[in-house]
Amino acid sequence: MKRIGAHVSIAGGVQNAPVNAREIGARAFAMFTRNQRQWHSAALTADSVEAFRNNCAESGFLPQHILPHDSYLINLGHPEPDKLQKSREAFITEMQRTETLGLVMLNFHPGSHLNLVSEDESLRLIAESVNLALETTRGVSAVIENTAGQGSNLGFRFDQIARIIGRVEDNSRVGVCLDTCHLFASGYDIRTPVAFDAMLEEFDRTIGLRYLKGMHLNDAKQPLGSRVDRHACIGKGMIGMEAFAYIMRHPSLEEIPLILETPDADGWKEEIRMLYGFAEQ
Repeated sequence: MKRIGAHVSIAGGVQNAPVNAREIGARAFAMFTRNQRQWHSAALTADSVEAFRNNCAESGFLPQHILPHDSYLINLGHPEPDKLQKSREAFITEMQRTETLGLVMLNFHPGSHLNLVSEDESLRLIAESVNLALETTRGVSAVIENTAGQGSNLGFRFDQIARIIGRVEDNSRVGVCLDTCHLFASGYDIRTPVAFDAMLEEFDRTIGLRYLKGMHLNDAKQPLGSRVDRHACIGKGMIGMEAFAYIMRHPSLEEIPLILETPDADGWKEEIRMLYGFAEQ
């Protein structure tokens, strides 16, 4: 079964995320576990955790179909020691919140070298950061999101992600989330079935399909290889509808969260309905 959803709001508390997801016809969802624009947030309360778990159960959302995302402030490859430590502490907190909620994955952007250290040194710092976070938690996997490659951001090529995973001590607790807009922006053509399969074959050769834990479904406003991260609604960008129809029929993408981050939240219910229609064809 395909598990399509969206990155839903937690306004009013994390317990509202599964309710918001159910209302748009989702079978999976993403969320932040706290205000992603701040370094520090109040701890989760026992009541909100219980309500979150109950609402997930009532709506039929299993932990493996929920893909929380960490704060965009975090840079696990930061070249400056004090700022790296701040990011590591925040990431560990995010992993612990994910564990507290009973979830099993935390999605994160790898990090940036900021043109201050080499690519390899920053990738080493990212892997070391992941190792530190895994040591403090149980049962939660760190899921690396590929990036568009803007500026000094790493993770826009499969070999970079593979180099992080290769340095993670417990690779049973690391995975990858592929964002379609980021793929396209970084130079991976996915517009046709042949192109999409070629991308997935390269992913399998370089990283391994066993690490694919989820996808973000976004069309792209900028052309192939632009290295610019600008999401568009499904079928209204440079990638086009054919790619998303094929994704919905692809046998390798069953039972993983397929999450919309398209710019019109009011249109998510219709986009989800349309994508499920493709899956049923």
